[in-house]
Amino acid sequence: MQGILFALVPIFAWGSIGLVANEFGGDANQQTLGMTLGTFVFSLIVFLFRMPTLTWQVFLIGFIGGLLWAIGQFGQFKSMKYMGVSVASPLSSGSQLVIGGLLGVFAFHEWTKQIQFILGFIAMAVLVVGFYFSAKRDPENAVVKEERNYTKGLTALTYSTLGYVSYVILFNNLAALWFNVHFDTLTIIFPMSVGMIFGALVMGRFKIKMEKYIYQNMIDGVMFGVGNIFMLMAASAAGDAIAFSFSQLGVIISTIGGILFLGEKKTKKELVYVGIGIVLFVTGAILLAIVKFKG
Repeated sequence: MQGILFALVPIFAWGSIGLVANEFGGDANQQTLGMTLGTFVFSLIVFLFRMPTLTWQVFLIGFIGGLLWAIGQFGQFKSMKYMGVSVASPLSSGSQLVIGGLLGVFAFHEWTKQIQFILGFIAMAVLVVGFYFSAKRDPENAVVKEERNYTKGLTALTYSTLGYVSYVILFNNLAALWFNVHFDTLTIIFPMSVGMIFGALVMGRFKIKMEKYIYQNMIDGVMFGVGNIFMLMAASAAGDAIAFSFSQLGVIISTIGGILFLGEKKTKKELVYVGIGIVLFVTGAILLAIVKFKG
């Protein structure tokens, strides 16, 4: 029970990041830099309290991971501008699960049992159908025709997904396989935050306007850091499978929040599509968690 309670924190913390960022405003460069600065402050406090052993190898891995993460987050903020939070968020989370899952299977042989392959591919098929419904548009929605650019949004989601998946694979697979580096999240989060800031500056071509939006969006970084801490606590108390499946439910917060709080217009048909997409997405995420558990 305690583990499930811990897992509720990243659901709301991570699921609300897009909502908070879009409420504060600013462009994707400012939102990304603000979030990375907030994460840096949070991770520095954690680092000073914990004082972990930090080798140059761990710092390098963390820095590169943070750089890749910044590419992913920048692309996600961009896609939200083009498609809206309620569409971009489920597409982003789902594509990470599918691509990351496929790489895990074929590149790192994470599935070894027949039941894992059966459940895993069913989960991915469910997620793909969920993608379709979450992004499905009603031709009668005139607001979407005028305000949304799905081509640019999907382009941004493509490099966003590549950045996110690359950073996860680096931490979960390549660090130990190639560099023989082992670490925990509380140790890696500080060098990662340094790489995140550098990545945000690179994505903004070092020409980001230092306006109020950056300082306001530092709250997103704190939310990201808090979610990370409680994710670890949930995994420790209830296991990785529970923590993993619950973390994916944040997409419900961002999808529904985008409609209710950010005023993203949906027709009745689109609301039905969104509902179907959410159900399918959560189902697929839970199935993937079961696959991990079966391993």
